[in-house]
Amino acid sequence: MGALHKHPYELYQELNEIEHTKTKAKRPQTNGICERVHQTILNEFYRVAFRKKVYSDLETLRLDLDEYMNGYNRTRTQQEEALSGADPNGDLFGGKEVLRGKESQKTSGLT
Repeated sequence: MGALHKHPYELYQELNEIEHTKTKAKRPQTNGICERVHQTILNEFYRVAFRKKVYSDLETLRLDLDEYMNGYNRTRTQQEEALSGADPNGDLFGGKEVLRGKESQKTSGLT
């Protein structure tokens, strides 16, 4: 059983053998994928949504963003090499073995 002093996400990571890594502060080049996702959301959701609709409350904006993110995470294929054309949700829940295979190839000198 997990330690009670740990946050639920830490327990989830341990149970699913997920390594938590952090990027260096004030170094956006080490966090390029996150920076790119933020730029995509800005360009494809916020700029479009604010041209089409006047939001009177944050809840309505959040609901529209949730709908966009659901499509982004479940149906949109990605071009990043690590995802190999998979959608982010599929990669998160099904691609761990693929990434482990790539890592073992790198360490054995096959790539």
